[in-house]
Formats: sequence, structure tokens, C-alpha cells
Amino acid sequence: EVQVVESGGGFVHTGGSLRLSCTLSGFTGDSWGVGWFRQAPGKEREGISCLSSPDGTTTYTDTVKGRFTLSSDHAKKTVYLQMNSLKPEDTAVYYCAAGHAVDDMDYWGKGTLVTVSS
Repeated sequence: EVQVVESGGGFVHTGGSLRLSCTLSGFTGDSWGVGWFRQAPGKEREGISCLSSPDGTTTYTDTVKGRFTLSSDHAKKTVYLQMNSLKPEDTAVYYCAAGHAVDDMDYWGKGTLVTVSS
């Protein structure tokens, strides 16, 4: 059974940093794609970044570009989302999705809450 588990959420003040992790278990295959999404209260879910492994190709939405950085440990099937210069508008539940490619992500985690407050 494939499982996607996020961790690392929490509370941080404006301008602070957090690092989220997304770990895949039970996932077979040597290449995979992981995407990070978030859903703020009262808003629709939005995709913010994705990574292809093992080539490491990353993409970011304009709202997080320059502040958020993806990295991965291919052997551990773990993707990290380093979030810097956090703003109150980054407050949301962050979800990780995974699949054999970034345009084929069928597996979702349960989410981790990030709260940014001044």
C-alpha cells in the first residue's frame, strides 16, 4: 500500500521559516513526482511546487518562487519543502501528492497545518 506522509508543519511568526517533509512508502519504481499543494481557510486548493526525481526538476508558482525551495533524498523517497520569509497569507494546510510523474500524482497525504502570524 502506498502511503504519503507529510510532516513539519507548525506555527511561525511572519518572516520565519519551516521545512516540510513528504515521505513515500510502499512506492515502487525508480522515478517519481511529488507536488505540494495548499488550501487556506475559505479558499480553493492551489498547487505551489513540484519535483521530479531522480532528475530533480522543480517548478514553483509565482506566489512562492524565491521563498520556497524543494529538495529531495531519492534513496529515502523524501521530498523537502523549505519555506522561508513566511507571510500570514501562507497560512494553510499543506498537502503532498505523489505518483510516477508530476502529471500523474494519484497518492495524497493527509496534510500538515502551517500557521503564520505576526
